Amino acid sequence: MASEDIAQGQYVIECDICKQPASFFCRRCGVNLCDPCVPVHLRIKSKTGHDVVDYASRDDVHTSTCDSHPQNECSLYCQTCDVPICLVCFSLKHQSHKMSELSEKIEELMKTIMKENERLQTYKCELEKILDHTTQRLPSLSKLYQQKKDEVTSRGEEWHIQIDKTVKTLHQELDDMQKEHESLLRKQKQELEEILGKVDEINTATMKLNNSQNVIEMKKLIPMIEKQETPSEITQYSFPVFYKCEIDENYLKSYFGYIENIQERKISLPRLISEDAVISNHKILEMPRVITAIDTGFPANENNNRLYDIAVIDDNRVCMGGASYELKLFDFQGNLHDTVTITTSGMCLTVYNKHVVYTTPISKTVRRVAADKTIQTMFTTGEWTPRGIKSTASDDLLVCLRKDDQSKVVRYSGSGTVLQEIQYDSQGQPLYRRPAYITENVNGDIIVTDWKKPAVIAVDRLGIFRFSFSGRDKPSAVSSVTTDPAGHVIITDFCDKIHMLDRDGRFLRYIIPDQGINRPRGVCIVGDGEMFVGENKTGIAKRIKYSE
Repeated sequence: MASEDIAQGQYVIECDICKQPASFFCRRCGVNLCDPCVPVHLRIKSKTGHDVVDYASRDDVHTSTCDSHPQNECSLYCQTCDVPICLVCFSLKHQSHKMSELSEKIEELMKTIMKENERLQTYKCELEKILDHTTQRLPSLSKLYQQKKDEVTSRGEEWHIQIDKTVKTLHQELDDMQKEHESLLRKQKQELEEILGKVDEINTATMKLNNSQNVIEMKKLIPMIEKQETPSEITQYSFPVFYKCEIDENYLKSYFGYIENIQERKISLPRLISEDAVISNHKILEMPRVITAIDTGFPANENNNRLYDIAVIDDNRVCMGGASYELKLFDFQGNLHDTVTITTSGMCLTVYNKHVVYTTPISKTVRRVAADKTIQTMFTTGEWTPRGIKSTASDDLLVCLRKDDQSKVVRYSGSGTVLQEIQYDSQGQPLYRRPAYITENVNGDIIVTDWKKPAVIAVDRLGIFRFSFSGRDKPSAVSSVTTDPAGHVIITDFCDKIHMLDRDGRFLRYIIPDQGINRPRGVCIVGDGEMFVGENKTGIAKRIKYSE
């Protein structure tokens, strides 16, 4: 800077090459340039090129000013000191330090910021979906609680006038519980909105710094992003259940019934799976072919039904259940290896921890076949009748349950602890009427065939409705359901077709093998691009190659 300029109090920026007054600035390199030196600088090789602008169009928000020499812009980054520096700093005290171009450090920082911001934005979508579900449930609470009040009132009408006091007491419990439930959901709604607000603030800051060279602000933002927590689980609150008791005049209140309080259960948020993780490179065959046809030998019942369900045990064994009190173990080539006697027909099967597990509707239990072929009760399902059952990737068991005109899906631990209940949609309407078979998709969706609707109904891991499918052109008599490693949903329909959907419920095609399929029911995926499908009326199980 010239002495006369200093004496006059004027601020003159010098060219970093020739020390003459500078009128241009290179954003990429962070150097000041005079008019004659601009062509010289542009000829210098740079990994990132140059971005020379005059000071009139220079935006200081997107520059990194040296802390020690505010009149200079930073062009280097001292890795030893972990700070951006200008050329003067380099010549004075950083010459022996490890250096890099400022642009390289900026690129490194922005990669970290963008990666963390992308993670937050991905979780934002999940949280927004949960927030929408929670918001929609609030208006339906009044109707749902009124339904429970009606159950209490209906029960009261079976008795006499002396139980009015009990009815009023239970009504008050429900009123208080409704207020508590609303408070819990409003609190959850507020917490989700606050998290989403913070995520949006971070996103705004990230976008502002996207084309910036302000390293200081970037370094401030990174710990802010890293400290921003994303919940790994969400609390679900069950609706009250009214339990009826046998009428006993001596113990009126005890036997009339009671209200089960709101249950809090922690449900892990779905593990986010990238699109590539569930896309198969396999080609669906235009003409699927039958590799093996096994005559299972199950007798016909009064409705001429024979074969009910199929479950794969390992890479060469499959268990089948039908209209008799036994399970049969075949290899993939059709050889019968073993038969196990059970106390019910083999309606619904799954494999859990390498054991065949099945439901017994009459005794309302879930049972397994031990290694010595003895039958062990895992747990009971109370007043609810179990039907379809499926083991999950998280080592739980999903079970379809029915009681009177109510239906639900319950997630159990192996010991029978209730982990989750799925019964209503966001508007408080029942999701299911008569759930039969159930499966879990690779993205965590829980998919059920409902024989009364009839339709296939899918909810996500949290129980939020995803889609339903009742047939391509007209309602179909859906039977069983499974999914393959690519996320395809495979549905049998009691007639002569096997439907294939994508994981979002869009119809893709029919799977009809070269030998046809007659009233398919039980279905499971085996091997690579193969499935076993059981013909309900003939008792024939067909191993079908459908992709390659």
